[in-house]
Amino acid sequence: MDADIELVLAAVDSSDEAVDAAEYAIAIAERYDADLHLLHILDQRVMRGVEAGDVSAETVADQQRAVTGRVRERLPETVALSHSGAVGFSPNRLGQTPGSVVLDAAEELEADFLVVPRVSASGTRDEVLGKAALHVLEYASQPVLSV
Repeated sequence: MDADIELVLAAVDSSDEAVDAAEYAIAIAERYDADLHLLHILDQRVMRGVEAGDVSAETVADQQRAVTGRVRERLPETVALSHSGAVGFSPNRLGQTPGSVVLDAAEELEADFLVVPRVSASGTRDEVLGKAALHVLEYASQPVLSV
């Protein structure tokens, strides 16, 4: 009996590891004839930089478009792609973490399967998703693949 998977959510940041994890999400979406949603998670430091004018919003958007483009290149025609973005931390919401953001988006989008990358090999501080994997694995109500 096949699982009833209509939407696969893949959490991504600007890391190569996130794009690699998205490849697994593509395979799952293709296998189950599901759609794929990329959730771009931004580190709060990046958002503070944008707000302060130290980081160009266009540069951040270009990075997200580049990740989406890399995923789209690997996407079969049978898989529909959508995407959105969220900030991983909030000074106003103590409980807002990258993991909680992924879970909240999964609930809102009614995702049936989640894919999150583990701690990145490069260890770059701007790559926040590795920190989210354990939280998502522990608290998700959907099946989760962490790669």
